[in-house]
Amino acid sequence: MSAPGQIRQQGARQQILDRIRANTRSVAAEHLESEYALLPRTYVRAGSLSAEARLALMIERLREYDAEVVECSPENLPSSIASQLQSSGKRIFVAPSGLPAAWLAPGFDWRIDHNLSSAEIEVVEGVVTAAFCAVADSGTIVLHHSATEGRRVITLLPDWHLCILHASQVVETLPEYFSRSQEPPALATYISGPSATADIEMTRIKGVHGPRFLHVIVVHDQADQPKNQ
Repeated sequence: MSAPGQIRQQGARQQILDRIRANTRSVAAEHLESEYALLPRTYVRAGSLSAEARLALMIERLREYDAEVVECSPENLPSSIASQLQSSGKRIFVAPSGLPAAWLAPGFDWRIDHNLSSAEIEVVEGVVTAAFCAVADSGTIVLHHSATEGRRVITLLPDWHLCILHASQVVETLPEYFSRSQEPPALATYISGPSATADIEMTRIKGVHGPRFLHVIVVHDQADQPKNQ
């Protein structure tokens, strides 16, 4: 067959394959959407605990994971942060660029993250951040890495993490957390206690994937409001 004939044959084959792919993709997408809509959703989608019980469960889970938890009122938050920083024995801390100025306790060496390099972050001893949400059922803190939560790198490289969690940010179940996310975040980090892992001999090692020490300040801002607010 001549070269022009081969080209025509290849072109016709490509057109056929493109049509098959387009039609198959459309049918498959519609089929999947209809199947998804019919899926039974009998799992727990909303919690039943009171606000007080939900918060107590979150604190219990955090402590089970070896996290240090303290509670305070909104007006006492700056002093609580300063106390936690002082008791840590550390001096150099990194903070997200949007962290409230009142949270930057005096007497410490603060490195504000305006795109710090990895080398610059590695020399700091701890990090202070806010949080997006927390799931009491699993004791998980969720970061969406906003201006107050910081880039993921500053929450993973330092050995010590102080996270400020408001009572109003705590939900009971994972579906309730997803309901709070109006749109899927570009990036999310799920923290269930300090970083730890175990090798094949079940030797537990801390700090492999993130900070070895997690401290959480729970702020009782709206702890008595309905759980879905």
